[in-house]
Amino acid sequence: MAHRSKRMKQIDALIELNKLYKLEEALELLKKCPSVKFDQSINVALQVGIDVKKSDQQVRGTVSLPHGTGQKIILVVIAKGDKAKEAQEAGADHVGAEELLEKIKEGWTDFSALIATPDMMRELGKLGKILGPRGLMPTPKAGTVTTDVAKAVREAKAGKIEFKVDKTGNINNAVGKISFDGKALIENIKAFLVSVSRAKPASSKGVFLKSLYLSSTMGPGLKIDIGSSITLGEEGQ
Repeated sequence: MAHRSKRMKQIDALIELNKLYKLEEALELLKKCPSVKFDQSINVALQVGIDVKKSDQQVRGTVSLPHGTGQKIILVVIAKGDKAKEAQEAGADHVGAEELLEKIKEGWTDFSALIATPDMMRELGKLGKILGPRGLMPTPKAGTVTTDVAKAVREAKAGKIEFKVDKTGNINNAVGKISFDGKALIENIKAFLVSVSRAKPASSKGVFLKSLYLSSTMGPGLKIDIGSSITLGEEGQ
């Protein structure tokens, strides 16, 4: 049997295997787990009721978390002229065109999100093999290909995040930091779940939000009782 650290044994003593936790209860437990040297992210793993093989059942969208993610957002905007100036004034961290494209081509991906004007997408599309696997390729659906770059920058800085289903039918996102108070985390999680519910494909039948796990970066994954914890109305059915 593998050796379990003192920290893991302390965590084991706090949690009950296979228990369905209420949201508030799970957050309290994650906060009680032995601390580490950094401010951990609170992550959600949400399984949705879709057939991943069907192209009309893909789930993708954005949500503005009321309290942000707590992560430092480094924004790159690929734009020229007036649009570049607008992006700088709105607070983008790096703004440019050919010189930034060349930098990315050489392997630079040390940023959180990429916003581009439509006229730059032809050149940006050539960098799909670099940006795609890292989830950094801008798309119109996510609001990251836009002529209103100032609005996109402000929203991203305020906590707007993108979510999308993976090949296994799961959506994984960070929704805050363990240092946030419980109320703020609950509001972020509820906003996230409502937005995912609204992205339910018309052809998806039956229960859409199938299971939800909550975890911290270095903590356990706790299964959440969606029904008793979160009221979403008809959107969550």
